[in-house]
Amino acid sequence: MDLDAVTKQSVLHAKPDGLILQYGTAGFRTKAEHLDHVMFRMGLLAVLRSKQTKSTIGVMVTASHNPEEDNGVKLVDPLGEMLAASWEEHATCLANAEEQHLPRVLVDISEKAAVDLHQDAFVVIGRDTRPSSERLSQSVIDGVTVLGGQFYDYGLLTTPQLHYMVFCRNSNGQYGKATVEGYYQKLSSAFVELTKQAFCRGDDHRTLKVDCANGIGALKLAEMKHYFSPGLSVQLFNDGTKGKLNHLCGADFVKSHQKPPQGIEMRANERCCSFDGDADRIVYYYHDADGQFHLIDGDKIATLISSFLKELLLEIGDGLSLGVVQTAYANGSSTRYLEEVMKVPVYCTKTGVKHLHHKAQEFDIGVYFEANGHGTVLFSKAAETKIKQLAKESEDEKRKAAKMLENIIDLFNQTIGDAISDMLVIEAILALKGLTVQQWDALYTDLPNRQLKVKVADRQVISTTDAERQVVKPPGLQEAINDLVKKYRLSRAFVRPSGTEDIVRVYAEADSQENTDSLAYEVSLAVFQLAGGIGERPQRASSPCWGRRWSRGRGSLSVLRTGW
Repeated sequence: MDLDAVTKQSVLHAKPDGLILQYGTAGFRTKAEHLDHVMFRMGLLAVLRSKQTKSTIGVMVTASHNPEEDNGVKLVDPLGEMLAASWEEHATCLANAEEQHLPRVLVDISEKAAVDLHQDAFVVIGRDTRPSSERLSQSVIDGVTVLGGQFYDYGLLTTPQLHYMVFCRNSNGQYGKATVEGYYQKLSSAFVELTKQAFCRGDDHRTLKVDCANGIGALKLAEMKHYFSPGLSVQLFNDGTKGKLNHLCGADFVKSHQKPPQGIEMRANERCCSFDGDADRIVYYYHDADGQFHLIDGDKIATLISSFLKELLLEIGDGLSLGVVQTAYANGSSTRYLEEVMKVPVYCTKTGVKHLHHKAQEFDIGVYFEANGHGTVLFSKAAETKIKQLAKESEDEKRKAAKMLENIIDLFNQTIGDAISDMLVIEAILALKGLTVQQWDALYTDLPNRQLKVKVADRQVISTTDAERQVVKPPGLQEAINDLVKKYRLSRAFVRPSGTEDIVRVYAEADSQENTDSLAYEVSLAVFQLAGGIGERPQRASSPCWGRRWSRGRGSLSVLRTGW
């Protein structure tokens, strides 16, 4: 490790004075002008991680659904998964080291992680469409090369595509061909094969309107769409030719504001969906005949997929386990529908994709989605082997179901949530089941819900357990929440500290929007009083429109349907 060369090169990527950043689930994110030194140093770290794992490591330059002027970076581990937690600490330490301490920190990381510095290193790099991304990618390359690492720059990619490339390379091509063309062909072939039966019935003119958030998803979907047509025709909106990235459009905007993005033309009962800026999230929506907006978020996506998989597993009858993983933010109606109607076991984890992904790995088939539309399905090696065997050897209906599962395996990007992959899965299921978007939406009615924030002097006074659904401290707060929840039907509430700022997040749901808003206010007041609230006390809602942003259920009760 040539530390003198690192020192000389680092001067060209100097760290701004006083800037401190934390590597989290999303990697590093901040204003693009503050990231040059971080990118260079993540190039260094990627080389060390590659040497330690003896594998290809990925570096993705993106800030996902953040505004266009932001940027960010995250590392991708050998199986296409997120960076290991211990290396998140190394990333934070390296990014925040002062110039004179940088060589020492690199040595410390190498020693702590037992890095063989004589091992070869290979790093693959991708970037989104932000104006700053090409320059920042070059800073990553500078870091890789100064430590003697080899690299391949894929250029413009969605985040899920880079994860896919890393896994393909480290599986020696068993997962797929590590090219954009290979990605397109694998997913499209599975989609075409899976939907043959539906389109044989004459349902071969399906059209979907896609809001691409003025991001990388537009470029890649435009390249890919001829691979899976004529079975599915996609019309691209917010494709980056005009508007700014993520501005008044994209999955995060639609989910947060409960309204369609600007720049998309919607007619009554048309299926529409939105990607986020780096195409790892997707939500669906439509306008009904009365002009009412309906959002179909990650909870309902998970329900559609899980129900379909359950049917196929019953057909093959081979005892493979199916589990759905949610966070505490999943709407209670979705949990009840899965457990009570579909008889699918549901498990809850802490907030954060890495927690859901790890839990999903415990099942033969693990489904996970966050309400924001980020999610995928994981298949164990044993499940894949069994399904492929049944697809070859079984009789008639069992073989047909196994063949569908075999194509579903190839259609999912199992490394991470992938908007393009998830879109094709959803469209295939809707076609095969003959479901309209309204029928999908009607599987169950979401309970009204509310999310609030309470400012506190120190967020660390709150600690939680049971996947963040129960408060351990401060004393008395959980008891207060329990008493408040008892006042309302079909209700629940929980609080959790923010991971980045001194606020406590409050979630509540109940049988009506009025009761939900009252419960959220009362829990917020309990947090303010018992957890050191600062600033203005929480205020009770006075406007009848107060609940619109977060409300999705329009009735007073959760309604569960019993079939497709």
